[in-house]
Amino acid sequence: MRPTTLGVIGLGAIGGSVAREAKRAGLSVTGWSPDPAERRAALSQGALDDAPAQAAEVARAAELLILAALPAANLELLTKLGPCLSATALATDVGSVKRSIVARAEALGLAARFAGSHPFAGTQAHGFDASRAGLFTGAVVYVTPTRGGATAAREIAHFWESVCGARAVAMDATAHDTQIAVTSHLPQVIASLLGRYLAEHVPRGAALGPGAKDTTRLAASEPGLWTEILLMNRDMLLPTLRALEEPLGELERALESGDARGVSAWLDRGARWRRSLEP
Repeated sequence: MRPTTLGVIGLGAIGGSVAREAKRAGLSVTGWSPDPAERRAALSQGALDDAPAQAAEVARAAELLILAALPAANLELLTKLGPCLSATALATDVGSVKRSIVARAEALGLAARFAGSHPFAGTQAHGFDASRAGLFTGAVVYVTPTRGGATAAREIAHFWESVCGARAVAMDATAHDTQIAVTSHLPQVIASLLGRYLAEHVPRGAALGPGAKDTTRLAASEPGLWTEILLMNRDMLLPTLRALEEPLGELERALESGDARGVSAWLDRGARWRRSLEP
C-alpha cells in the first residue's frame, strides 16, 4: 500500500528530489534539514507541506520515513527517531552502504518496519537546489531487507516504483555492499587517485583533453561523504583495491619488455568489456 504521508530527513539532492516526487504524486510531505534556510526553500518551492524545527516531529507524522542524511548521520538518526515512529510506520534510508544500517535497524527492534534503499540516481551537485522531480525515473533502486522484514521491503520497493518511477531491485545487504565496492566505490577511488596524481604532476596552465576530464569526473565528489562511505565498506573495498596490483603488474612487465602483443591484449580486455555496455 502506498503511504499518504511521507517524512524526509535531509533535504539535499536526494532527499529534496524524493520530496518533490512525493508531492507531485499527491502525498503529504513533511521534511527536516538542520539548515533552516534549506527548510524554507523546500517549503517555498512546494516540495513540502510542513517543515517543523525538530526532526522528531517529522518522524511522528510519517507513514514512511526516509533518512537522507550522510551515512553515519543516518545511523544516529535511526536510533534517535525510531522510537518516534508510529506503530505502523515504515522507514528507509538512501545511503550506498547497507549492512551497517540494516544491522542497526535489527538491533533497535525495527526489523519488521525497515528496509535499506540505495537509489542509483545521484548527482555531484549538493543541497536542495540540486534536487529535481524526475531524478529517479527509470533508475535502479536497490532495496535491502532486514531479517524478518520482507513485508516492509516490498512496501518500500512499491513506494520507489509507484511514486518515484524507479525500478526497485531486492538484494541482500551483504551482496549489495560486495557488488557496490566494485561497481561504485572502486571507480570513485580510481578517479580520485588519478585526479590527485594529475594535480601534482600536470604543469600549471596545461590543457587537459577529454580523456583526463572524463576519467576524473568522480574526483570532484564530496570528500566528506566519500570518507564515510569508504570507511563503512572498507572490508569489501580493500580486497578489490589489492586485486588491482596483478593487472597493473602485467602492464608494467609488458611495457618494460616492449611486448606490443602483451600491451594490446591488456588493453583489449577492458575495451571489449566497455564496448559490450553500448546498446
